[in-house]
Amino acid sequence: MCADFAIHDKGTGNPHVHIMLTLRPLKENGQWGAKCRKAYDLDENGQRIPDGKGGWKNHREDTTDWNDKGNVEIWRAAWAAYTNRALESAGRPERIDHRSYKRQGIDKIPSVHLGPAASQMEKRGIRTDKGEVNRQIAADNKLLKEIKARITRLYLWSKDEAEKPQTQQSSLTALWEAQQQLNAPRTRTGKIRALQESAALFSFLQANGIQSMQQLHEKIADMNSRYYDLRGKIVKAERRITTLTERGEMWKQYNQYKSIHKQFAKVKPEKREQFEQRHSRELILYDAADRYLKELKDNGEAITPKAWQREIDQLTAGKQTDTLAMKSMREDLKAVERLRKTAEQLSRQELDKPHDREPER
Repeated sequence: MCADFAIHDKGTGNPHVHIMLTLRPLKENGQWGAKCRKAYDLDENGQRIPDGKGGWKNHREDTTDWNDKGNVEIWRAAWAAYTNRALESAGRPERIDHRSYKRQGIDKIPSVHLGPAASQMEKRGIRTDKGEVNRQIAADNKLLKEIKARITRLYLWSKDEAEKPQTQQSSLTALWEAQQQLNAPRTRTGKIRALQESAALFSFLQANGIQSMQQLHEKIADMNSRYYDLRGKIVKAERRITTLTERGEMWKQYNQYKSIHKQFAKVKPEKREQFEQRHSRELILYDAADRYLKELKDNGEAITPKAWQREIDQLTAGKQTDTLAMKSMREDLKAVERLRKTAEQLSRQELDKPHDREPER
């Protein structure tokens, strides 16, 4: 295999390399061989199948395995290994993984690739569609991470409280009353906020019929299950939206450069190289989109841009509903966390109290 590469670094924060690899093998005499060959389709008896036109059904086969998808996985894994060794040698803490979040078992929404054009526009302060998608993904990931941290803290605290003997458990009523006294603000704005927070906590406890620590723990456990359900739906929807958005972009790219490809097909042989050099970018983008869409069709997917957009709209609406439910859960968790902080504050005050010492004998 031969590799032709070019390293680009204009100092704009987007250093990258272009690598072009051969698909044609080299013969022993140094000449290029064919990158594919015709192979006949065979029936269950190993015989050629007539095509009904006087010939035989056939398909193209690559003469090398350099374009095999299985090799991509091997090469990406090797690149990750080399990179991590280099990072370790440089004393850097970062590590990379060639696998997707999904394959790593991480329920985190992956961002979309901006590309050089959108990346440069974003750096100049121009907001792009892809940039907006990534900002929303970042906000969603932040919300999911925050809620999980709150649930974990409250689950462990309420579990610990519920397992204490009845006489040692913190009374929810006593904690609620103590919260009013310990956090009594002096300003009008502070008093209004404290009143709103108190009302939110009271509403949460009353709406869920919570009167004991055991009931509170059960509710937090239920919220934990609900969190995983919502997170799974949000992550799944966002991943599907990303896939459909990519398909729509490739369809748009295909149509944008289709006319250039048609012109190229009509160019006389002696002028094809000149035309190809002049329109290399457009032809490369067309070929990339054409391969992408053909692969979709080969995998049994229909090319339905309007249906893709309808599904994106439906998924977006559903994700917004689930996100609102997550935000509502966050507000409930905030209210209960104020209760937890009050309990910890009371515990610290109890430890700080001076204890009577026994008289010396």
